[in-house]
Amino acid sequence: MTNRHAVVVGAGIGGLTAAVALHRRGWHVAVCERSPEPPVTGAGIGLAPNALRALDAVGVDVSRAIGGAVPAAMGVRRPDGRWLTRTGTADMAARYGTAPLAVPRRALTATLSAALPPPALRYGTEVTGVDGAEGRPTVRTAAGPDLPADLVVAADGIHSPLRRAHFPAHPGLHYLGETAWRTIVDAPDLRIPAMSETWGPGARFGVTPLVDGRYYLYATAVVPPGTRFADPRTELRQRFGSWHEPLPALLDRVGRLDAADVLRNDLYDLAAPLPSLHHGRIAWLGDAAHAMAPNLGQGGCQAIEDAVVLAHLLPAGERGAGGADGDGAVVAALAAYTAARRTRTDAVRLRARRVGRLGVLRDPVVVAVRDLALRATPARLALRGMDDLFNGFRLPA
Repeated sequence: MTNRHAVVVGAGIGGLTAAVALHRRGWHVAVCERSPEPPVTGAGIGLAPNALRALDAVGVDVSRAIGGAVPAAMGVRRPDGRWLTRTGTADMAARYGTAPLAVPRRALTATLSAALPPPALRYGTEVTGVDGAEGRPTVRTAAGPDLPADLVVAADGIHSPLRRAHFPAHPGLHYLGETAWRTIVDAPDLRIPAMSETWGPGARFGVTPLVDGRYYLYATAVVPPGTRFADPRTELRQRFGSWHEPLPALLDRVGRLDAADVLRNDLYDLAAPLPSLHHGRIAWLGDAAHAMAPNLGQGGCQAIEDAVVLAHLLPAGERGAGGADGDGAVVAALAAYTAARRTRTDAVRLRARRVGRLGVLRDPVVVAVRDLALRATPARLALRGMDDLFNGFRLPA
């Protein structure tokens, strides 16, 4: 017996989840990551019930492996601190079977990496292209050697070179009008129980409790693309320092960080859906397949879903000693993957873009109408509106 070979391009959350899922189905996996080592800085990620269900399907128990914070409530506030919406996570757990977990992104990638045999992880390996995608592909790397594969998983991020190479007519990325800052601070004395996002005119600030008294912070502001800031810590203080507590106290902790520990990126999503999530024997997932605004907290969650569904649909890694794939099982599985994932992920992408438009309103009258509408919506109806997201993960037959 021989094993089918998969090359995963990118060691982010989606790529590592795909590698773990394929490894557990008997595939020989190589993960090529151009960075020379795993990230030493990073932010947090919220794992919604759909992502936790997907991870559970491949035997990854995040809470047991790395812990996880379950906030008492989630909601949206005004800059003066007044709540516009608030939902108890106990209600979410009752409705969806589990509450969302917030974990450090670096800890999640470390947990996934630990589930792979060490030789599978190839840091400092930049993929420069894929030849023969419609036959048995060969993955070219900058430093060599080239890697033959039965499957290539393109998890190479929002600027995916493989997406540009194999879908040259696609319009690419669409600027969402905002830049974003992200970081993690230590503040066990603050004891903030709720996950919140505060909406001000053209700006937002989010607070997510993590484990051990740490908090994942993120903020956005409407600016032209490519705007430069001298110091992200000073910029955050100037923009959000007058907002409600505990934001000023959290910003004091941000001020103690090194500037490099505050990540900043302009926000983009995919301008249009890809015509297919596969080409030949290459499958795209996560940001490479359907980059979306972070407004629903579903970017990483959808990447996890992609990875688990892809591995589920593919044949097991072991095959006959002749090494042939005469039944076209891999090619058929990739067509099924596109059919299973393209509609769902594009619907989430468009919904995230619409929610973002509400969050960046600046006209005072329009903002007041928006806030009134949010306050008037019963919490049970707002929660019901998440059913298609949180209950939407299914393993296809």
